[in-house]
Amino acid sequence: MKKAVVSKFKKYSTKYQGIRYSEHKTRKHNSRFDRCFFLRYKLGGKLKEEALGWASNGWNAFQASQELAELKKNQRTGEGPRTLKEKRRIAKEAEVAERAKKEEAARKNKTFAEIFKTHYLPQAKADKSEKSVNREISLFNKWINPVIGSTPIGEIAPINLEKIKKKMGDSDLSARSIQYCLAVVRQVFNFAYQRDLFNGENPTKKVKRPKFDNRRMRFLTHEEADQLLDDLKRRSIQTYYIALLSLHCGARADEIFKLKWKDVVDLKKGILFLWDTKNTENRPTFMTTEIKGMFESLDPGSKNDLVFTDRNGKKIVQVSKAYNRAVKKLGFNHGITDRRQKVVFHTLRHTYASWHVQSGTDLYTLQKLMGLSSFALVERYAHLAPSTLQAATKNFEKSIQKNTSKVVPLKIE
Repeated sequence: MKKAVVSKFKKYSTKYQGIRYSEHKTRKHNSRFDRCFFLRYKLGGKLKEEALGWASNGWNAFQASQELAELKKNQRTGEGPRTLKEKRRIAKEAEVAERAKKEEAARKNKTFAEIFKTHYLPQAKADKSEKSVNREISLFNKWINPVIGSTPIGEIAPINLEKIKKKMGDSDLSARSIQYCLAVVRQVFNFAYQRDLFNGENPTKKVKRPKFDNRRMRFLTHEEADQLLDDLKRRSIQTYYIALLSLHCGARADEIFKLKWKDVVDLKKGILFLWDTKNTENRPTFMTTEIKGMFESLDPGSKNDLVFTDRNGKKIVQVSKAYNRAVKKLGFNHGITDRRQKVVFHTLRHTYASWHVQSGTDLYTLQKLMGLSSFALVERYAHLAPSTLQAATKNFEKSIQKNTSKVVPLKIE
């Protein structure tokens, strides 16, 4: 649209009082020079003139007179815009409000599935591990999408999420799986809110999450560990080394898979360095004599080479099936249905912690060795140090007896 500006050129009167126009120097409209119409009126005792618009934009003298009549009426009644500038401002505000209203409606009409697939998932793939992303996709496909996938995100209420909880509970899924599923929904809502795809309260805040104790309590005896390592050595020497490293250093599987030769900081002093661990911190870990011997037996690569790789020379993404075959052969999980009591690869890290406590390592030191972010995470091992707790009780008892012997009985006459 051509901008109507106050012309510096001569203005001509029309048959309508207060309406004037000026002509464009070169541009023509309907075989004559284009005309810009002006409204001329008094406001607050002062003469005022405003440019209305060009003939090429659809304006003419009659329409200009109608605009002026409306402004004068507003000036008399005190209702509505009194100037063109004010009228344009109000119109602009209304346009902005209408646009915001449409955008809000568009946000509310986006379905949960659309936001999950189109917006959330690409970001999750960039930020999270492949394993985590696949887990979230599985939960979405099986439990989330059938209940709320086609629902506009702005219409999803806590009652909808309770349906997801019930369906999962009726299918005998663990409380941990239900909580994980609700966490995915919560993250999608938070993501949508941060990116202006949703404007409202996250409904997961009003849904009670099921409580669970997912801590694995099973750890290996020294005899079981020897049996497992012997079997692994015959099946896969690399899997044997990886298991030995977890058992003797308490390293998680992914920490071992990311281990590079530059992280073998000091073989003489027996120091390894683990980067970007689960709690996002880096930490040193210390080798036993057996771990030192393992590294000495391996051919070191360049500093940035991985210590352990898959068949294609790339980073390992999951524990070898040889581990599960060995566990199955040894019958460690035979007849066990409680997943917390089953032997898995993480059992090696749990065994490392359990052996430490049994040998007298205090819980604070264990927390640092394992790189645990919370002291509460190591408290589960407290019961494995009965001798320490018993000794503390005996010392406490001795102090009571010692002080009791000093008490002089009162004589009653």
